[in-house]
Amino acid sequence: MSATNSKLPTKQIPGDYGRRFFGPMKDRLDYFYGSGELEFFKTRMLKYQSTVFRCNMPPGPFISRSSAVVCLLDAVSFRTLFDNSKVEKRNLLDGTYMPTTAYTGGFRTCAFLDPSEPNHGLLKSFFLSLLSKKKDKFIPIFRQAMADLFSGLDEEIASNGSSYFNDLNDTMSFQFVFRLLCDKNPSETGIGPNGPKIVDLWIFFQLAPLLSLGLKFLPNFLEDLLLHTVPLPSFLVKSKYKKLYDAVYESAAPILDEAEKLGLQRDEACHNLVFFAGFNAYGGMKALFPSLIKWIAAAGGDLHRRLAGEIRSAVKENGVTLAAVNAMALTKSVVYEALRIEPPVSYQYGKAKHDFEIHNHDSTFSIKRGEMLFGFQPIATKDPKVFDNPDEFVPERFVGEGEKLIEYVYWSNGRETDEPTAGDKQCAGKDMVVLLCRLMVVEFFLRYDTFKVQIGKLPVGSSVTFTSLTKATS
Repeated sequence: MSATNSKLPTKQIPGDYGRRFFGPMKDRLDYFYGSGELEFFKTRMLKYQSTVFRCNMPPGPFISRSSAVVCLLDAVSFRTLFDNSKVEKRNLLDGTYMPTTAYTGGFRTCAFLDPSEPNHGLLKSFFLSLLSKKKDKFIPIFRQAMADLFSGLDEEIASNGSSYFNDLNDTMSFQFVFRLLCDKNPSETGIGPNGPKIVDLWIFFQLAPLLSLGLKFLPNFLEDLLLHTVPLPSFLVKSKYKKLYDAVYESAAPILDEAEKLGLQRDEACHNLVFFAGFNAYGGMKALFPSLIKWIAAAGGDLHRRLAGEIRSAVKENGVTLAAVNAMALTKSVVYEALRIEPPVSYQYGKAKHDFEIHNHDSTFSIKRGEMLFGFQPIATKDPKVFDNPDEFVPERFVGEGEKLIEYVYWSNGRETDEPTAGDKQCAGKDMVVLLCRLMVVEFFLRYDTFKVQIGKLPVGSSVTFTSLTKATS
């Protein structure tokens, strides 16, 4: 690791923002229509010979308040973004751009609040308490949801010879989240079977200025004009969002009663619950589970045999229990490695509360009050000074002595060894997400021996199509 702060030389932060308007526009076009976001950052790291530098982040002119950021692309400087004494998180979930609160009933939901704001503690406590009360339901509800997914997977493979996992995963994820939080199947509400499509559209409208669709039939300049120049109007999804809100409001009445006892307004609590369930939970699972399957598939048959052996041995006596899952060292490591190599959320932002110094492995840098700090996690968690072969998926990376490296897995907006509290911005569902990932691997290898997939690129995450499945033989 790096030397102590006092021994590191102090350097000016390299890079610049270019001329007003033209600099941000150039960076925006490079980011969306150059060689890809990874290369956008890597070329600048190489140019400046530094993991800390200045540049502009999309969407830039017309939408962003300011696109100027200080990039933090190593495992050391990245941690500054978790320090509430140094950085503010007010309205920074999506970075240099914030969607209108018309998407969330006129409320700034918890994800956009800084821990210093009174409602943040109330809302975060509400979510932490809710998940604690529901913890005994995680495994049975998820196992049932996975059984339905596998039935669909088997049917499609049998009839078509292939199966598009993302659609099955979206349905499974939405049903799991809704059943867990609302104690009801979404098909019993006004949402019907359309929940995933409703949430997908609602999320897309909010994030459109930050996305590149890569549509071959649409010239880049037209896509840039349509998506990155003005926000999409919220009224186009207002009726769909209301349907989602009404379903949660009616189905989660006991939960909203508890929120009122904590001092929250019922409608504000409901809008926050919709955001938590739809944007945070479902949205995260939508990207994360295909990624997990993708990396396990790419690792090949040897890993599949090892996982199947570990999992089937662990559940042989007492079935799929929390104790059995916790005993699966390789399964645990595989999940953390997937979260490290392709975290479901790539970006973290924070605005400096005051002047202070940060450091990477080599140097110390001065940050001024009001500067926007930005961390690109897929590079920070591949820091070669922390991880050997950082760009490779190493299934057993976190087994044995490797467990000490778990703290450098940052997917949850915090170190993986930390626990979320009401006073920080770490994901309230951090432990649940890790458990669900491990359960997905467990359920999969209880049913199948090995598999093959085809991979594609989506605006967020990967598409996964199963092309072969071998049923469990032992």
